[in-house]
Amino acid sequence: MRRLRLKKNPDAGDFRAAFIKIISPIISQVRRGPAIAVVLSFLISVAFIMANMHGVQIVDPGEFEAGRVADRDVAADRVVSYIDEESTVRQRDAQVKLVPAVFRYSHSATGEMRRSYQHFRDFSEDLLAKGITGEDFMAALQAEDGGYAAFFPAGMLEAFSSDSDPLKILEYAAALLEPVLEEGIFSIVPEEIEPYNPEMAELVRQNSQDVRRERLFYDQIVTRDEAADLISRYILPDAHFADSARVAGVMLLPFITENIFFSLDDTLRRIDEVRSSVAPVMKQVDRGSMVIRKGFIVTEDNMKALAALINARPGSDLRTVWGILLLLLLLCVLLIILAGPPVIGRKLTDAEIYLVSVLAALYLGGAAIAKNFSFNTEFLPVSLVLPTALVMMLPSILINVRMAMVLALVLPLGAFFSGSFDMPAYTFALVSGVAAAFALQKAEKRMDLIRAGLIIAGANCISLIAILLVHRAPGGVYPGTLFWAAFNGVASGMLVLGFLPPLEHALNAATTFRLIELSDLNSPILKGLFSAAPGTYSHSLMVANLAEAAAQEIGANPLLARVGAYYHDIGKMENPDYFVENQTVYNKHDDLSPRLSATVIRSHVKIGLEKGRSLGLPREVMDVIGEHHGNSVITWFYNEALKREGQANMEDFSYPGNPPRSRESAVVMLADTVEAAVRTLKKPTAAKMEKFIQELINAKVEHGQLTNSELTFRDLETIKNAFVRVLAGHYHSRIEYPKLVENETKEAAV
Repeated sequence: MRRLRLKKNPDAGDFRAAFIKIISPIISQVRRGPAIAVVLSFLISVAFIMANMHGVQIVDPGEFEAGRVADRDVAADRVVSYIDEESTVRQRDAQVKLVPAVFRYSHSATGEMRRSYQHFRDFSEDLLAKGITGEDFMAALQAEDGGYAAFFPAGMLEAFSSDSDPLKILEYAAALLEPVLEEGIFSIVPEEIEPYNPEMAELVRQNSQDVRRERLFYDQIVTRDEAADLISRYILPDAHFADSARVAGVMLLPFITENIFFSLDDTLRRIDEVRSSVAPVMKQVDRGSMVIRKGFIVTEDNMKALAALINARPGSDLRTVWGILLLLLLLCVLLIILAGPPVIGRKLTDAEIYLVSVLAALYLGGAAIAKNFSFNTEFLPVSLVLPTALVMMLPSILINVRMAMVLALVLPLGAFFSGSFDMPAYTFALVSGVAAAFALQKAEKRMDLIRAGLIIAGANCISLIAILLVHRAPGGVYPGTLFWAAFNGVASGMLVLGFLPPLEHALNAATTFRLIELSDLNSPILKGLFSAAPGTYSHSLMVANLAEAAAQEIGANPLLARVGAYYHDIGKMENPDYFVENQTVYNKHDDLSPRLSATVIRSHVKIGLEKGRSLGLPREVMDVIGEHHGNSVITWFYNEALKREGQANMEDFSYPGNPPRSRESAVVMLADTVEAAVRTLKKPTAAKMEKFIQELINAKVEHGQLTNSELTFRDLETIKNAFVRVLAGHYHSRIEYPKLVENETKEAAV
């Protein structure tokens, strides 16, 4: 029987080979330790989040129905607060019923009453001035377009015209009119005010300057029918003028109308204000309490509590779990991308990746745990109990501000995606983290950490005030929450003081504080350099001055350049007499072959690296020690070997280091070369030094020593000018030296 052979699919093999070809270079660049740290950080964060998302039991709300008997118990595994919508609506409706109807004082209606009476008064005064009284006076009023005679009660005009001083009555009536108009006459339509507070009304008086509001009981309100009583209250009890005053009061009645009217728009606005001011009615389910009891009828309140418990546990929904996991995975990828050289400015070391991974896991895990805390108030963000600023300040100091900024954006977002933070908590954490990332700029002393803590405390308080205002928190909430917001910032700054020293040494980081400590010229290693090799010590100080000035000008790290210059030649402590700056009369290289001399000269780089490692110097300073000569050739001894031996391997006369990979390291290389070479100039002037320094820099460029340093031609021009400025000040009073041969100049540059 023939056996069937499956034919291989050539397309599948080609695809597999192409995929392996693409993925292999990527895998080969992955560092195993950091990769494991990132994966573990992600898994630990997910474990914390999932553990706090899932309760001890998974509840399906479809199992229960209001009015039916429950067939199992459901206990709350956490404290849950929720809004009782029905109670909230009832409370708001009750408050709305207490809202008074709002009335507005009408200045236009008031003005119309004044004008109407003034017209009558002017007309009457004209008649009286003409001597018209009695029946003729009444006839004239009747003939007037206003028809005043029809407005007054019978007998009032006769009494007025027959009075001994009718003008005084007109004047007194005008005086009575003003307080009546000021108090106001209400227009009351029972159907309009029926839905509102039955006992009182609100009166709004508004003019161009201010708005006055007052509450009045309805028995204090005066309507048109009660105008006579209101007028009588303002008539003075003067016996000699009583009859005339009563006539004035009666005369005024026809001119009194309503000037206060119901305002539906103002009333509805007041209702909206009351509705929004009523706090929601909160109910709380305590941890361990029974939400549903087996054998009991399920009530509507039970279902509400159950729904709140389920909503507080998004992990009970499998789709939500997968969604959160996907968001966290995307966030992890985003963090990896943002932590790369394009954003951070350089590759992170393994130790720095470990630090970031640990901080991320601790922060996300801590946020997942913190959301279970009960603060006895709904206005306190969960992130207030997390030292967000501390988590951001550490990478800001130990790595750089960019890394801290990335973490400040990504970590609170991860807590928000996982459900640990709500929007207020996310906002507070974001502001605190960003403030912490930038608060330590230009910090040079450890006490600056306390100052940074105060800055963060201020930012925390401002963000929290904004959150409380948006959520309309009552005034009593502010003092306590603002205290904890300020404490969060200050405590973060103080905690950094404790965490920073061990982390500085664990990561061997070149922080500002560490560099300042290393720049102490009284340190044992620098004092040893001064004792063993005073010429090298003096040379290192001058190189430090040059490097610091140049780094400052091009925007590099001047402190790192200074410290790197202090330590760049510590390898010369072993054999100081073999280096020209330490020699007086006798040159030991006269007794050595060029090859052996080059070996001794080259060795100071390797010895310097060994000493640096034993001292625990930061990586950046070690780079300066190993790169300050690059892989350049020791020209004088190489040429001497060619003369003596006829041929020589250039590698045997080259320094064992790499060309500088940072701007600071390149600046120290140039400063080292320039300082040694300029000393050989005869009667150095600024112009002569500028030309000479330019030649030295050009030589470094031509030999490829600055290719990896990221220095631009503009930077090189700036560095040259900085060197000239510093050296011109140093050599302005130097005496003229004898001319040295070119080979000696090259040897001095060693």
